Amino acid sequence: MVNNNPNDPGEIKQNVREYYAAALKEKTQSTSGCCCSSSGQTSCCGNNEILYEDEAVFELPSEVTDISFGCGDPVTLASLLPGQTVLDLGSGGGIDCFLAAQKVGSTGYVIGVDMTPQMVDRARANKAKLNVENVDFRLGEIENLPVAHAAVDVVISNCVINLSPDKPRVFQEIFRVLKPGGKLAVSDIVTDGELPQVIKISLDAWAGCVAGAVDVRLYTHIMVDAGFTNVKVSPVYLPEEMIMEAVGGANNSNLTQSDLEQLRLKVYSSKITAEKAK
Repeated sequence: MVNNNPNDPGEIKQNVREYYAAALKEKTQSTSGCCCSSSGQTSCCGNNEILYEDEAVFELPSEVTDISFGCGDPVTLASLLPGQTVLDLGSGGGIDCFLAAQKVGSTGYVIGVDMTPQMVDRARANKAKLNVENVDFRLGEIENLPVAHAAVDVVISNCVINLSPDKPRVFQEIFRVLKPGGKLAVSDIVTDGELPQVIKISLDAWAGCVAGAVDVRLYTHIMVDAGFTNVKVSPVYLPEEMIMEAVGGANNSNLTQSDLEQLRLKVYSSKITAEKAK
């Protein structure tokens, strides 16, 4: 699907919502990892065995791990502590929420927010199956979080912020809900330079984590403008086949060999951390 108006945030959000609803409905054994398609293609970001450092992920049932759409391990990156309140942006089936719940323990609490109703329903079903009490899943958009001001200690997210057409608003909302001294720890897709226009206007590639990705310098600038300090970005480069998979929905006939080579070098996952001053 090609968007005739690539700046229409409503159309972008609707396409992303439908994309992941379809991925959930039609999931197969190969739908583990970020940017996967609903037709059983492989992940653009690998699999849970590669992405997660915490072996606790292997203790979760397949109902949770098979619908993981991440590009990293934000829970390990966050170095969570018992008693903390954690917010997961774009929580999907709940994999990072359940891992975070183990880290913060019975005195802590985890909130997962997702804009896809089917994902929230699945996450709540997974919560009941796992009998986890310190997790709450809420339907909402990350640009307008259903979370009170200064309510959480840590915000995590796994390959989701890049999907938003209004990233400044997302970081403003993250800053709003964090307590003074709070921390942001996310895995996300960023770029080093501009993407080919044919990729930027493809709604399928946007839903696949690539078209919505912005230059890492702009990404960090947006975070600083929102009020964050001590912003750190560590790149994690992805295999070429995963990048090509992620742009499979774009009209690749319009991409030159040079464009494809630039994509391989320009698009990567990152470990991103920042703080809200006390």
